[in-house]
Amino acid sequence: MKLLILTKKSLSIMFVCLFIAVLAGVISFGAVTKTVQTATEPREIPIYCVDTDEKKVALSFDAAWGNEQTTQLLNILDEKNVKTTFFLVGDWVDKYPDSVKEIAQRGHDVENHSNTHPYMSQLSESKMKEEIDSCNEKIEALTGCKPTLFRAPYGDYNNAVVKAVKSADMYCMQWDVDSLDWKDPSPQQIVKTISDKINCGSIILMHNGATNTPEALPAVIDAIREKGYEIVPISQLLPQGDYTTDANGMMHLCDGDTSPAGTQAPPSIN
Repeated sequence: MKLLILTKKSLSIMFVCLFIAVLAGVISFGAVTKTVQTATEPREIPIYCVDTDEKKVALSFDAAWGNEQTTQLLNILDEKNVKTTFFLVGDWVDKYPDSVKEIAQRGHDVENHSNTHPYMSQLSESKMKEEIDSCNEKIEALTGCKPTLFRAPYGDYNNAVVKAVKSADMYCMQWDVDSLDWKDPSPQQIVKTISDKINCGSIILMHNGATNTPEALPAVIDAIREKGYEIVPISQLLPQGDYTTDANGMMHLCDGDTSPAGTQAPPSIN
């Protein structure tokens, strides 16, 4: 029979191994706990569409770079007697101040699309605030009106982005109907994409610099109207008061609330 003889060296090795095992267990438990806490944190969802029985939808245009087609789009909207929402990047505002004024003077919403068009979720809280505030200041200086809506570049957001927007007393906006005009489909394809997907309360994404958007726009408006929908700016689509958004980003007005639009919203509900 063999006897196990414990030397100082073997005891030291056993102690080190035991210490490592305990430490690994603590780290593992901490990681699991952190994961559980993260998983249970309420998810903040922007507004993709609005819960309404009214046959209303909103057209919106993002403007980040070029400006060759903006006046043409505005002329078409005038001819069709349609008011929409333009989300402008601060750098674009700097380059085309006359166009910013023209958009506002023609009766369209002029809203915030960040200052430099970054991936917002990759920024610090202070940088997020700077992106939002800087663009707001530029637009207000030209139009006299402070934006109340914010749309993140690339549709990129996380909880911190949505909270930063809400802390600025603004609505964080997305869309539920992507025209895909930025992929340069044919005008007919743009019309079909929008017409097939709209519902009451839909928010439609288009761009002021997409190749075929001006040619498609008159037919888009006609197709929407043929389906019985009225086209309004997003500001007229949003119900007034505190709200929640569900897992699909549908905005629901809190029961019995009649407070003014733009007030601080409660945490989103998933």
